[in-house]
Amino acid sequence: MTISLTVGRRDMLRASLLGGAAALLPPDALAVARSAPPTPVRWIDGAAPPLSLGQTFGVPWPRGAMKADAALTLRGDDGAMLPSQHWTLATWPDGSLKWSAHALAAGTDQPAGLAVVPGKPRAPTAPIIVRETSDMIEIATGATRWRIPRTGASVIAGAWSGERQVMAALKLVASVDDAPEHGRRTEFTGRIDRVTVEQKGPLRAVVKLDGMHEGAGRRWLPFSLRLYAYAGGDHLRIVHSFIFDGDPAKDFISGIGFAAAVPMAGAPHDRHVRLATADGHLFSEAVRPLTGLRRDPGEAARAAQVAGKAVAMEGIAPDVRPLLDRIPTWSDFSLSQLSADGFAIAKRTEPGHAWVDSTAGTRALGLGYVGSPAGGVAIAARYFWQRHPAQIDIRGAATEQAALNLWLWSPDARPMDLRPYRGVMGMEGYDAQNEGLAITYEDYEPGWDSATGIARTSELTLWACAATPDADRLSAMAKANATPPQLMVSPERIHAAGVFGPWNLPDRSSPMKARIENQISNLAAFYEAEVDRRRWYGFWNHGDVMHTYDADRHQWRYDIGGYAWDNSELSPDLWLWLSVLRTGDAALFRFAEAMTRHTGEVDVYHLGRFKGLGTRHGVQHWSDSSKQPRISNAIYRRIYYFLTGDERVGDLIRDLLTSDQTLGHVEIGRKVPGADRKPLPEGAIEMTFGTTWCAVASSWLAEWERTGERKWRDRLLAGMTSIGGLKYGWLTGSAPFDLSTGRFLGAGEGIAVSHLNAVFGALELNAELLDLLDVPRYRTAWLDYCRWFNAPRAEWEAAFPVPWKGRNLREGHSRLTAYLAQQTRDPAMARRAWEEFFSGEAGLGLANGDPRVTLTGTQIIGPTVEWPGVSTNTAAQWGLAAIENLALIPDALPTQG
Repeated sequence: MTISLTVGRRDMLRASLLGGAAALLPPDALAVARSAPPTPVRWIDGAAPPLSLGQTFGVPWPRGAMKADAALTLRGDDGAMLPSQHWTLATWPDGSLKWSAHALAAGTDQPAGLAVVPGKPRAPTAPIIVRETSDMIEIATGATRWRIPRTGASVIAGAWSGERQVMAALKLVASVDDAPEHGRRTEFTGRIDRVTVEQKGPLRAVVKLDGMHEGAGRRWLPFSLRLYAYAGGDHLRIVHSFIFDGDPAKDFISGIGFAAAVPMAGAPHDRHVRLATADGHLFSEAVRPLTGLRRDPGEAARAAQVAGKAVAMEGIAPDVRPLLDRIPTWSDFSLSQLSADGFAIAKRTEPGHAWVDSTAGTRALGLGYVGSPAGGVAIAARYFWQRHPAQIDIRGAATEQAALNLWLWSPDARPMDLRPYRGVMGMEGYDAQNEGLAITYEDYEPGWDSATGIARTSELTLWACAATPDADRLSAMAKANATPPQLMVSPERIHAAGVFGPWNLPDRSSPMKARIENQISNLAAFYEAEVDRRRWYGFWNHGDVMHTYDADRHQWRYDIGGYAWDNSELSPDLWLWLSVLRTGDAALFRFAEAMTRHTGEVDVYHLGRFKGLGTRHGVQHWSDSSKQPRISNAIYRRIYYFLTGDERVGDLIRDLLTSDQTLGHVEIGRKVPGADRKPLPEGAIEMTFGTTWCAVASSWLAEWERTGERKWRDRLLAGMTSIGGLKYGWLTGSAPFDLSTGRFLGAGEGIAVSHLNAVFGALELNAELLDLLDVPRYRTAWLDYCRWFNAPRAEWEAAFPVPWKGRNLREGHSRLTAYLAQQTRDPAMARRAWEEFFSGEAGLGLANGDPRVTLTGTQIIGPTVEWPGVSTNTAAQWGLAAIENLALIPDALPTQG
């Protein structure tokens, strides 16, 4: 038998990965490898962290390379096998492993580098033990034990270090005011409805709690809470999500967070408070201070208290000992971060007495501890200052039981105001609303600018401490929570696995390639830096970027309709994650991660009439009336999910599986002037191929990969075969869609080409679908679309009866031409793709070296210090086109642009 092969760079990498010529066989002929060379895994920051709170990361595998149930383990760079745990995240259509997830224990002794290798995982010396009873779940990690009730108002019943209980109940707490100012406040407590043990160790355990907040006869604010335990740790990682299901006109959340009860022991001078401030520094004080007194208690006593150790009474100077009760005890402490640029710490002796200002600074890391040498509790929130207003309160530290509260929204700040930012302004009807769209780019409609149904997810860490940690340990804890270390497979290895469609590794082998690569890097760095320059922070805003710049005001258009928050418009999420895949850059990873945490939660509805849809760009993340799957698009979260195995993001992707059904009562095109609305069969809606079908299909693809369930593959096939059966295929633009069968209806006699149809992940999704599913007519339909979107006017009018109307985003769409060129091996199309890219038409024009605009890592230098007219949507499309064109047709790149 003779096999004809065309071997490319990714094929050669794949062959190297699989260790033999067999790796170059077609996927359906590739035997499962008996062994594979090590898969290198690296810390994205370049070095092992001082402290890791536990690691989970994903590893991709080429099709056919590894059985789904294959034993895999981790090996340190010193050759020693490491305790680990792994599980399957996704499989290929042939059943072989596509993505595996791996967990590594917590601790300070982390390997500088490691590799995934075949073999039975090594068990940890002290494995996690999960015990379940009818009313309680206990997780034991070494000497630390956590008890989680199955019902009730405590999400954790208690924590023990050895035989000593260091924490009593941990509760979810919230409050709501009935007015934005001077309102009546009502308190709520989270109550568990359901508990699920998702993993039981031996290295990683996960427990999920779902429930509602209750108070004053009301149940609302649904929450989801995941508790993660890692071997080697004395902590739980907490991922907390809640949905706002109230009335924005009546419900003004005035506080939401966690309240831990902490049993206190020892004399007041042996009780300690620690608050992590800026850059890992600590506010370190005792409830009864022994330093700074008029009479010196002795160096040993002072040193012990400062170090958080017990002070022996006999070690206190004799003339001080009888006067200890004359020293005021400080029972209450508060760290408030009400803006991105300022925190303040105050304390008081007890309620009814004045607060005393202690210190202030800029950006606190957001960790609080209260306890004694006999044990205590610490809690910290990631993005503490970025998602202001946040707060840590310690109350009753001088009593038998202290309260340690971490507020995700500070009760001392103004309540959340989620009301619409604007009034109706006479825009009740569609004609007036379209006039508003014409002037402010905002698609307004009364009642469609509601925040009811949006969500927010927060990440925290809770420690059960055997004693007051020393300063270095607490600083390391605060830093590890604020900037979690992350392991990631090397970009070369991810690329070799053949996942996520067309992308390439950075290549600066020629001056032109280097020029484009530099602009790719600088463009991402510019946006990353803009976040801090423009203070794009706050509880609901952090993670998003603005849409368009206003050069006259020297300000992004934060208050002008559709030019304000970007809300994933034209796929910046996807551009950033492809950039992460290529480089493994730590800052870029965390920038994209923050965006994923925002866009999948705040910009999407998780319940109610818009469930499963996202909101178009606007002044508020929910203010535009255009609710569409193109924003909730699972393809924007899929890369992060597989790189990290993050269960919350997995939930968000799964929640989108039926988002197409919401369109049965939410008509996207209801306002289009002069639109021909033909009667549709019962259960059918008009659906666009790119902005809608591809968006919902991306969740079906993810579910098929994750579960292997054929019904999701079949739903993909139904859409693909029916589009392929239309007369003009993808050029039809949209068609009636049967919500039950997943098929498009009709003959597809019309042509409707939109500049938006392919810029919300359509190319990236189709590249993967056509690699996984053999649907020749769909392949032809998609390649025809790639051929004709940017085709010259004369060629278009010679081929079609529909007039050529010009094309927007020609620069960004050059990657469709590049895909066609690569698939058909057409050098003329490759040349055309690069000409389109370098034209800069309806794009950024960065690659052509416009002397007026030069990007650097920190700013844009041009005629002014700004970049007139910069738009995030065209920036994202330029970035995607640059990356994908270099991946698809690198050899056709001209020497000059």
